[in-house]
Amino acid sequence: MDLIIGGAYQGKREYAKTRFGVEDGEIYTCTEDTGVAFGARCLDRLEEFALWCVRNGQDPVAIFREHRQEWQDSVLICQDIFCGVVPLGADMRAWREATGRLCAYLSARAETVTRMFCGIPQRLV
Repeated sequence: MDLIIGGAYQGKREYAKTRFGVEDGEIYTCTEDTGVAFGARCLDRLEEFALWCVRNGQDPVAIFREHRQEWQDSVLICQDIFCGVVPLGADMRAWREATGRLCAYLSARAETVTRMFCGIPQRLV
């Protein structure tokens, strides 16, 4: 599994396409209203999946742990929402924490972790 993180509009998806040969039809984009489609070659917007989990009383790490065989060969993309001003609302703080815990879990299991900044990939692991 390869994990790509970075801020909004930093080139994460384009990097996944170029570096790993991911096609548009192979990308599942998570939303705050849906779960995740494990088994897709590329899972994008994992932070939105974490928001769905928070709103539905689920633990995103537990869900990923349970489905490990289904995503271990995937490219995973998550927007960095864990820096900056701490949100005022409890639900948004819970979302930020859940996203951070999910990324920590995934990065410990990733073959590569790449941070995108201004379109430049920075390999962390």
